[in-house]
Amino acid sequence: MSDLGPIAWPPEPIKTGRLVLRAPEARDRATFIELLASPEVHTYLGGPRPRDELEREMPEAPERWPGSFVVELDAAMIGQILLRRATEHRRPAAVGKADLGYLFLPRAWGFGYAAEACAAALDWFEGVLPGEPVVLTTQTANVASMRLAAKLGFTEVERFEAWGAEQWLGLRSPVTPSA
Repeated sequence: MSDLGPIAWPPEPIKTGRLVLRAPEARDRATFIELLASPEVHTYLGGPRPRDELEREMPEAPERWPGSFVVELDAAMIGQILLRRATEHRRPAAVGKADLGYLFLPRAWGFGYAAEACAAALDWFEGVLPGEPVVLTTQTANVASMRLAAKLGFTEVERFEAWGAEQWLGLRSPVTPSA
């Protein structure tokens, strides 16, 4: 669950040049199952969940909570952005900060959608919780995610071992207006 404080949810949809970020809806259920069951999507996330288990457990209308955005391209869900408070984390540097996560369908990889959607979600976050730092954790082996973290302005705080692989924890400091 998310603990982002007193955020009005859901917000108006966020529109970028090509995408819409919005709250989850019942029509997104099949895509959520596809994302969570995809071996490609979960290569660096501990492996996919069994599709039959997801079919049984996924509610008809995916849960809505502050910081959970569906990413839509041409009226179809292609991914999800998650911003949630890191209340429990393997690394003390992350506790209490907002944690950025994202999942995109493999057919949406390589077109800059993740960068566009994450930047829009971070801009929204800065608008509703100004001055809040954000963390991002990824496996160092996930080259695309490491590139995205750098593009979004995350800088390395530390590397650590977890789940049998080297992990990277980055911090994006709040945007400060220049004088």
